[in-house]
Amino acid sequence: MSSVITRWWGTRHPELPGKSGQGRGGMGGFTAEEHFVLKVVQPALVGLMDGSVSTLAPIFAAAFATGSSHVAFIVGLSAAVGAAISMGFAEGLSDDGVLTGRGHPLGRGLITGAATFIGGVLHTLPFLLSNLTAALYLAYVIVGVELLVIAAIRYRYFKMNFILSVVQVIVGGALVLIAGILIGHA
Repeated sequence: MSSVITRWWGTRHPELPGKSGQGRGGMGGFTAEEHFVLKVVQPALVGLMDGSVSTLAPIFAAAFATGSSHVAFIVGLSAAVGAAISMGFAEGLSDDGVLTGRGHPLGRGLITGAATFIGGVLHTLPFLLSNLTAALYLAYVIVGVELLVIAAIRYRYFKMNFILSVVQVIVGGALVLIAGILIGHA
């Protein structure tokens, strides 16, 4: 069972050895790229993932429940702003960066908050269109692109298997999207 979980969640490029980083924390020993990943990429990825996925259900529920692009836009914008503030504070207050080597909390919080807002607002923008059907189709395309970008970042910086990463990210996004659609039709 352990090997199944490792393959699903921790597959790395076969040519690159896995690094646990245990015990390295604030003690140094990281390469410049590892510092960049810890201090910038990881907080940005967390924000992008949260913003892209957590705002799907409210936006699509509002769109389907009300039939109004305007309402879906307002709900999406408020969800993106709320999620950005919440995630920014959560990341900034999670640790001071000394023990983990993850950098200054303010910087991480700002990066996470900004990435969360971007992830949440991009698929909200189509609802500025007055035609709900057109807005929905455009939002579906944007969500697909967002999820592929997340998978590409995981592949590039975390050495995850790209296809597996795409599947993982799409499954998560699809579950939230389906929940929003079902709730919107209730």
